[in-house]
Amino acid sequence: MAYLGSPSATKEVINKYSFAFQKKFGQNFLIDSNILENIVEAAEITKDDFVLEIGPGIGTMTQYLCEAARQVTAVEIDKMLIPILEDTLSEYDNVEVINQDVLKVDIKSLTNEKNVGRPIKVVANLPYYITTPIIMGLFESGVPIDSITIMVQKEVAERMQTGPGSKEYGALSLAVQYYADAKVMLNVSASCFMPRPNVDSAVIKLTRHKEPVVEVKDEKLMFRVIRASFNQRRKTLVNGLKNSAELDFSKEEIVSAIHHIGKEESIRGEKLTLEEFAKLSNYLYRG
Repeated sequence: MAYLGSPSATKEVINKYSFAFQKKFGQNFLIDSNILENIVEAAEITKDDFVLEIGPGIGTMTQYLCEAARQVTAVEIDKMLIPILEDTLSEYDNVEVINQDVLKVDIKSLTNEKNVGRPIKVVANLPYYITTPIIMGLFESGVPIDSITIMVQKEVAERMQTGPGSKEYGALSLAVQYYADAKVMLNVSASCFMPRPNVDSAVIKLTRHKEPVVEVKDEKLMFRVIRASFNQRRKTLVNGLKNSAELDFSKEEIVSAIHHIGKEESIRGEKLTLEEFAKLSNYLYRG
């Protein structure tokens, strides 16, 4: 029975192990059972599912996932949490804890071994600094993913589902749009965590597209173009692409590509849609 979703139970575990929160890992543990149940519901976890959990902490969400899923693998970077997880998850026989940085885990092999290569569901409570690398790493890895349901800072969730023209719009917005359908499932007050963070959070669900939403000749090139477009937001698209260390196109090539998609060379990257970035990179492609 999942019992950790309360302030008293969390305090008891922390005191028992004299656990010290580590700022470098962005540790904030959920202490609201309603939110935990809502996350499992939003992720649509069933007894057929293999779930990869990133950052289990003391195992609060993990307990709820174990009760809903067929199998759970939780990846935790902090070795100080491993003895705690062995304790809090001791009554579940459908969970494995891996003490490693998730960016260094071969998730493709893990998926093949645990789920015979079928699509997995990912659930995570991510600190801001690691959100983008983890999401992009999962999408780019070729791992079959059904959905990623993650708790992030509210502003990051807004950035993931925003469109051209807004100040939140950027490379992350476009990457998420390219790979998945993004939907904020619930907002979570800072008071639902221990220790209490400085900002509110949101749970966003990224459901992987079954088919590509745009035709791209070279994904990597498109994302290099996108990154270069937002690295210096105040610059025009021409200057952003021309000054990028990742690209080697001449100004003439860039201007020609921008005209090809029906835009003026004074335009900035933040005005382009995903489809326009795809057309731009396809025109620049030298295959």
